[in-house]
Amino acid sequence: MSKQDKNTHNLIHNKHPETKNIIFAMFFTTIEININMMNFTPVELSFAKENERLFQTNIPYLCVNNSPSLGLLTALRFLEWVGQHPEGVISLPTGKASEHFIFWVKKILEEWNTPEGQQLRMRHQLDLSEKPVFSGLHFVQADEFYPINPDQHNSFYNYVQKYYVKGFGLDASKGLFINCNEIPLVGKKSYNEIFPGHCVDLSLRYREAKNNTEKLQQNSILMIDEWCSEYERKIRDLGGIGFYLGSIGPDGHIAFNVRGSDFFSTTRLTSTNFETQAVAASDLGGIEVSRFRPVITIGLSTICYNHDATVIISAAGEAKAEVVQQALEEPASIQYPASVLSGMPKARFYLTNGAASMLQDSVYQYYMKSPWNQEKSDRAIIDLCKRIDKFSDKLNLQDLSNDTYCRHIPQLSMQSVQDSINSIVKKIEKGMASIHGKVIYNTAPHHDDILLGMLPYLSHIANDSSNQLYFSIMTSGFNAVTNPFLIQHLSNTLKLLRQGDIQMVFYPNFFTGGYKLKRVKDVYHSLIKIASHQYEEFLRGFAHRIVRNIVIIWEIKSVQELDDKIVELIGFTKSCYDGQKMPADIQQLKGMIREFEEELVWGHFGMMEDHVHHLHLGFYKGDIFTEKPDIQRDVTPILEELRKLKPDIITLAFDPEGNGPDTHYKVLQTIAEAIRLWSQEYNISQLKIWGYRNVWYQYHPSEVSHIVPVSLNDISAFNEAFANCYLSQVDASFPSYKLDGKFSTLAQNIWVEQLRTIQLLLGKPFFFENPNPQLRATHGLLFLKEMNGEEFLAEALKLTKSVQGI
Repeated sequence: MSKQDKNTHNLIHNKHPETKNIIFAMFFTTIEININMMNFTPVELSFAKENERLFQTNIPYLCVNNSPSLGLLTALRFLEWVGQHPEGVISLPTGKASEHFIFWVKKILEEWNTPEGQQLRMRHQLDLSEKPVFSGLHFVQADEFYPINPDQHNSFYNYVQKYYVKGFGLDASKGLFINCNEIPLVGKKSYNEIFPGHCVDLSLRYREAKNNTEKLQQNSILMIDEWCSEYERKIRDLGGIGFYLGSIGPDGHIAFNVRGSDFFSTTRLTSTNFETQAVAASDLGGIEVSRFRPVITIGLSTICYNHDATVIISAAGEAKAEVVQQALEEPASIQYPASVLSGMPKARFYLTNGAASMLQDSVYQYYMKSPWNQEKSDRAIIDLCKRIDKFSDKLNLQDLSNDTYCRHIPQLSMQSVQDSINSIVKKIEKGMASIHGKVIYNTAPHHDDILLGMLPYLSHIANDSSNQLYFSIMTSGFNAVTNPFLIQHLSNTLKLLRQGDIQMVFYPNFFTGGYKLKRVKDVYHSLIKIASHQYEEFLRGFAHRIVRNIVIIWEIKSVQELDDKIVELIGFTKSCYDGQKMPADIQQLKGMIREFEEELVWGHFGMMEDHVHHLHLGFYKGDIFTEKPDIQRDVTPILEELRKLKPDIITLAFDPEGNGPDTHYKVLQTIAEAIRLWSQEYNISQLKIWGYRNVWYQYHPSEVSHIVPVSLNDISAFNEAFANCYLSQVDASFPSYKLDGKFSTLAQNIWVEQLRTIQLLLGKPFFFENPNPQLRATHGLLFLKEMNGEEFLAEALKLTKSVQGI
C-alpha cells in the first residue's frame, strides 16, 4: 500500500465522525484515481467500472452480484494471468466453491473463437493474442486430509487430478501433489497399518511413546514432517506460487491455515479447529470423522514466498461478511490469517456484495448512495444501540449526532428513535396478526429447513383450520444420512424382522401390494409411541417404514428375500469409505428415511401425509458439483403444484446470493422460474412470498416485514419435534460451524439473540410488562421478509440471468 493509500486508510478509520464523513465524500469523488492506484489489471478494471466500486482497505477487492459472477471474474483473471505466464506456478482451490470458476474457464476456452466468446472477452478486456494453453503450467496442491485414500472421490488429490489435470489439460509431471499413498512411513508400511482407524495423535511429536505402536506412529509423524519440509523446498525451488486462488473459511482460514496460524508457517501436518472440521464434515462423511482427521497444508509463508504473486481470495454471501471485514479492515493479525496478504502488492479479494456487506465502504454506500428511507433509519439506530451497548431510552441526541450514519437521518431528533420503535412494533404486530382462509405452499431445499426457519409461526397458523398448509421438499436429502446411521437402523430392522416383530410382512398380500397400504399408520404409530415414552416401539415404527421402502426400491417378493437384501445392504454399506457417493438405490433409501422424518414432523401438527410432498428435483445427485436446474426436469414439478394448489402464500428459503449451501441457491432459482412461468397463465397480483432464513444466514431486523414472537412453549415444541423426528440429525453429524451441536439448538440461539437485539430498541419492559400475553411470553423472535409477486419476480430475473450467463 502506498503512503497516500495508507494516509487515506488511516483517515477513513479515524473515529471522529466529521473527519470520517469528509473523507468518505472525498473518496467517492476520486474513485477513478483510486482505481489506478490499485494497479488493477484490464480484466479487473472491467469489473471495477461495471460496479463503480473501489473500496480502500488493507487489501484491494472487487464486488460482483452473485456466485456465478464471482466464478466469471476469477476465471477471466486466471486466463489473463496464464496468457502472461504460460509456464507459471499455480495453485487452485478444491471443493464446491470452485464450481463456477471451473465452469467459466471451460466455457470461455470452448467458445474462444465463437462470436459470443469474443464478445465476452472484449467486454471484460481479456486481450490475449492467442488462446491460453495450460500444459506448460506447474500446479501446486495446497492441502489434503491425512490420511485419505487418493482414489476416493472426496480426496483433494482426486479432485485436482479430475478437474485440473484432466479437466484443464495440465501436465501432471510438472505438478506437486499430496498423495497420501506416496508419503513414506516407517518400514514402508501403509498408513492403514501405522494409523489404525486413521487416528493420528500429533501429541507424539512432543511426548514419550508409551508402546511400540506409538513408537511407530511417532517416527512416522516425523517422516511426514520431513516430507512436508521437502514439499516446501520444491515449491520454493520453482520460485514460489505465482498465481494462488482460494476461498476463505468460516474462521478466516486460507488453505488449512486456521485462525492463529503463524504468518511464517510453511507446509506441515497439523490439526484444525471446530469451524474447519464442521465445513469438512460434508466431505468426509460427518463430524465424527473430520473432528479427528489432521491435514497437510501449505503455510501462509508458502503462499507469500513469491512477493510478486497474484493471490486471490474469493468469498460469497453474508455468512462470510465478518471474516472478510476482519481480514480487510482490522490490523494484520494471526487471528485473521488472510490479513497476511496485506503485504502482497498483487493480492486481491473477489467478493459478492453480501460478503462485502460489513466493510465500511459498503455500509457507507448502502446509506449514502440512494434516498434515505425508514429501513435505513431502523438499521442505523439498531446498530448504534448494539455498537455502544445502550438501550434506546438511554440514547441522547449527541449519541445520534456523533454516529457516522444516524447523523444523516433527515430531521434528526429523538423522535427519530421513536419512529424506529414504531416501525419495529408494526412488524411485530404483523407477525402476530391472524392468518385466515389461506392456502400456504411451504417449500424447502432440505427436509429440516422449514422447521428451522418457520415452525413457531406455522404452528400458530395451522391452529386455524381454515388455513390449508402444504409442504414440498425439493431434494431427497440423502447426503444428510450417514452410513453409520443407515447401518444402525438396518441392523435394528433385521433384528425385529427375525424376531417376528414386523408382523405386516406375514400378511398374504404384503409383497404384492399390501406394502403400499397404511403408510400413514407408520407415522401415527411412531408418534403415539413418542407420546407414551416407548422408544423401542417408536423404532419399530421406524423399521416398518424402512421395510416398506426396501420392498418398493428392490421389488422384494418374500420375507427371505427381504432378509437377504437387508444383510446385503448392511455388508455393502460397511465396505464403503466415509463420505463415499453411494449407488442410486441406496441414495433413494437414505432419501426415503429423510422423507419419513419430515412426515413425522408435520404429523406432530396434524398434517396429513398427502399434504407433505417430496419432489426429488433431479439436479440433486450427490456429486461435488450439482447440476444446474433444468426447466422440464426440475421446474415443471413445482409449476404443476402451483397450478393445482393455487397458493395465496409461498414460503421459501430466501438466499438470492448463495449464503448457505449450494442447494439453497439452486432451489431458489428453480422456484423463481416456476413462479415466473405460472405468472404467465395466472394472476399473481395478490400472491405473497415469505422468505425465511435459518441457521445458515440471518436477516437484519430493518429488512424484514414480519417479526414473530417465539415463546418457551414454541421452543419446547420445536426442540421436541426436531429431536423426536429427525433421528438422522440428532447427533449433528453435519453441524453448522457456528455451533458444535444440533441445528435446533443453533436456531433457538438465533431466535434468542434476535430478541436481545430488538430489546435494545424497544426495551425489555415492552415484552414482560406488555398487556398482550403473547408478548409477555416472548423469549425469542423469528424474522420473515414478505414480497409481492412483482418484487419476487424482479429477484427471479436476476437469478435467471445468473444461470443463463452473465
